[in-house]
Amino acid sequence: MSSLITPELVTLDRNFGASPAEVIRELTQIVVDNGRASEFDGLYTDALAREQKTATGVPGGIAIPHCRSAAVLEPTLAMVRLDPPVDFGAKDGPADLVFFIAAPAGADQEHLKLLAKLARSLIKKDFTAALRAAGSAEEVVALVDGALADKPAAEASAAPAAAAAAPAAEGAAAEAAGGKHAAQTAVDPNRPRSLVAVTACPTGIAHTYMAADSLTAAAKEAGIDLQVETQGSAGATPLDPAVIEAASAVIFAVDVDVREKERFAGKPVIQSPVKRAIDEPDVMVREALAAADNPNARRVSSTADISEHVGAAAGESFGGKLKRALLTGVSYMIPFVAGGGLLIALGFLLGGYDIALNGKADTILGANTLFNLPDGGLGLYLGAVLFKIGALSMAFLVPALAGYIAYALADRPGIAPGFTAGAAAVFMGGGFIGGMVGGLIAGFFAHWLTTLPAPRWLRGLMPVVIIPLLASIVASGAMFLFIGGPIAALTAGLNAWLSGLTGTSAVVLGVILGLMMCFDLGGPVNKVAYSFAVAGLSAGSLTNQAPYQIMAAVMAAGMVPPLAMALATVLDRRRFSLAERENGKAAWLLGASFISEGAIPFAAADPLRVIPASMIGGAVTGGLCMAAGVTSQAPHGGIFVFFAIGNLLMFVVSILVGMVITALVVLALKRYAVARAERPETAAGTPVAAGAGGRQPAV
Repeated sequence: MSSLITPELVTLDRNFGASPAEVIRELTQIVVDNGRASEFDGLYTDALAREQKTATGVPGGIAIPHCRSAAVLEPTLAMVRLDPPVDFGAKDGPADLVFFIAAPAGADQEHLKLLAKLARSLIKKDFTAALRAAGSAEEVVALVDGALADKPAAEASAAPAAAAAAPAAEGAAAEAAGGKHAAQTAVDPNRPRSLVAVTACPTGIAHTYMAADSLTAAAKEAGIDLQVETQGSAGATPLDPAVIEAASAVIFAVDVDVREKERFAGKPVIQSPVKRAIDEPDVMVREALAAADNPNARRVSSTADISEHVGAAAGESFGGKLKRALLTGVSYMIPFVAGGGLLIALGFLLGGYDIALNGKADTILGANTLFNLPDGGLGLYLGAVLFKIGALSMAFLVPALAGYIAYALADRPGIAPGFTAGAAAVFMGGGFIGGMVGGLIAGFFAHWLTTLPAPRWLRGLMPVVIIPLLASIVASGAMFLFIGGPIAALTAGLNAWLSGLTGTSAVVLGVILGLMMCFDLGGPVNKVAYSFAVAGLSAGSLTNQAPYQIMAAVMAAGMVPPLAMALATVLDRRRFSLAERENGKAAWLLGASFISEGAIPFAAADPLRVIPASMIGGAVTGGLCMAAGVTSQAPHGGIFVFFAIGNLLMFVVSILVGMVITALVVLALKRYAVARAERPETAAGTPVAAGAGGRQPAV
């Protein structure tokens, strides 16, 4: 018997609810109840996030929800035969056979190969027919074990006690489970019609291999030779260069970047989400053949200008494309934020809080070396070094965000225009919002240029010269000519407005500064409030504490968003993806260091909930700080410059109050949104009725 599945993980002819979320909830509970996962919330959240990204229903009344999760203790299969069936998004109707594949975040290759092999078996009609006819959980386990051992379904069903069988004669299937779909032998160059394909999905467990088998079967039926490279979690064996050279066209059925796309340079290409290759393999084969006969068909360039994801392909809405691009930019930006912010904090710790004032760090580094230390000694010099490195790292924040937003939309030709537009946004004071806009302009324009027909002699120059040049001019030009002016006017107006407020109630001023600090998390509004506070520090003294109070309110309010997002990921993990929960861990330290940008990953993914919630908490914190007379002589550093903060206790209390308020508000907004988006009985956190599976899972 395989360790992947046991009779306790199988449920036959049960009602698990009316939606995929309910079915996944019940299967998750089964996995947890059998000691295969450490917690319900983490596994359920990861599985549901994967399902929401791409529906897992496949033709034939089958669904394969699956995920990798840190909560999974060992690779596991849980299976239910549903009565009634539930719609998992397959084109031919609802699914009655549901296999839940739960893999650990670091699953070993052998288990991943077995999971991949099972997924491929599910498109075999004799196997699924035997599953529907099985009379017991033990018989289902025997069938699965037989499939994993390449044993025919009829033989496995007749002998449920058998734990293993001799390998089947179909050696190609066994090779495919190890990452090789077909024998990599060169085809006859005289054969006129042959195709190659690459399949890949984010998890790399199920869809990657099912798509490969579906395409192969469709090509065989059409009399076409097709060889597939499966870039999945079980490994990948690259196609033989001779096979690629002889192919008339290439099919990319992928949801992630194709590795080493330049191998297919010059080939007509058809690209789509991996699920389409399962649903419509015959259509994709016909499209590839048509592209091979079309001299104007899109081709893979020498620098692989096909988008890493399916930007213009069927199955992705404009909103989905936009969200994917923003999240790609954020994911590449995070290391700059984390590393740079912590280095700045360490610089303050070693060199003092005034290391950032009046170019002091630059002066120290320009006039001193490790062998010619300044008057402050080694600590001051190292503080200047760390502060400067951190500041340089943070300077890449917006350009990296914009550059990789453009990369997600247009692949490599979009990187240079995106980085340039991001740098222009920094120069014009546009902050991360300006960078997002510049990256989107650069990415969409660069992608549009890749769709234009070009003569063969010009194709090699398009992705490396012409597209980056034109897209940089358009995106950065728009930043200078149209977007930068309004941003500059906004900045000047806000500065003038704040200066006029200094005579008003201190609490009101603190509330306004808190709102501004949390409005755009490092953008122009945030920078106006921060610059206003820093500019006034020089006027502070023992008899004039107002500038120090303003600085304390600004710093405390700016610490609230990342700390609140970190707290929210702890209070209700189900509302956040695995990536967001990982970002939440880093946000604790970023928030404590007064790096407001630590909340940008959350704001970019869900701005309409995160930003208003942050503003509410920031306003409360700013008002409390001003009311309590908290002061700060340090312009940055957060809790690490505690020695420069007056009334430290109220400084901490104000931050904690704002943090809790923001976390609770953002969770309330997310729960309301989920409740409206899903059926009432499927909203996360709502127990499934007892009739839907016979029990209520613990959450």
